[in-house]
Amino acid sequence: MGNPEAEDLRSPAEQRLGPVLRRRGQVQPGTTDQRLLDVVGDSDWVHTDPWRVMRIQSEFVEGFGALAELPSAISVFGSARTKPGTPEYEEGVRLGKALVEAGFAVITGGGPGAMEAANKGARDAQGVSVGLGIELPFEQGLNPHVDIGINFRYFFVRKTMFVKYAQGFVVLPGGLGTLDELFEALTLVQTRKVTRFPIVLFGTAYWSGLVDWLRGTVIAQGKASDRDLMLFHVTDDVDEAVALVSKEAAR
Repeated sequence: MGNPEAEDLRSPAEQRLGPVLRRRGQVQPGTTDQRLLDVVGDSDWVHTDPWRVMRIQSEFVEGFGALAELPSAISVFGSARTKPGTPEYEEGVRLGKALVEAGFAVITGGGPGAMEAANKGARDAQGVSVGLGIELPFEQGLNPHVDIGINFRYFFVRKTMFVKYAQGFVVLPGGLGTLDELFEALTLVQTRKVTRFPIVLFGTAYWSGLVDWLRGTVIAQGKASDRDLMLFHVTDDVDEAVALVSKEAAR
């Protein structure tokens, strides 16, 4: 006769974990409750995909809850490496202030540089200054001019908040992260996933090379159409940038 204790330790032939059925070699040791309550057990289970889905869901819930009552807002993007005191930084401050004076809240990535500048301008104008941060190994946290701040683990959740709670984008000179946000917004407008969404590139000298490449290479080779150049505006003037997003957002 076998050892009952040994039999209890054997893996079952069939295992049900909520709606999931596992058999044979797919049976997992222990139970979900056991892994939760066993403080000395392996904690790797919290990083598996089912648990990650709940974490993603919680980020959406927190973001929606924090931003649902925002007034009309504009998302401002730009480099975290823009130095305080430089012309680019001061233009970001003026832009943030002008957007508030036009009736908008200002949403940025919450970091330093151009993002900090726009948040500072919004705060100086006594407007709503929002920072949507991202968990990165080299980030410095939310800048001190953010009044409503959320830190996200996942880029795609953060991107949803930038678009869902803004009536337009103003894009200051920036690097790969800025380009990522810019092209995502352009794609959403081009494919009509969002409508009446103005996109303004601020800084003619900085963005002219990109615009020339789009026209001379992408469009010239048939990878996009001439009308796609109408998805955005380029300007060096703060007042014009604010007027463009105000006009388009009001349609």
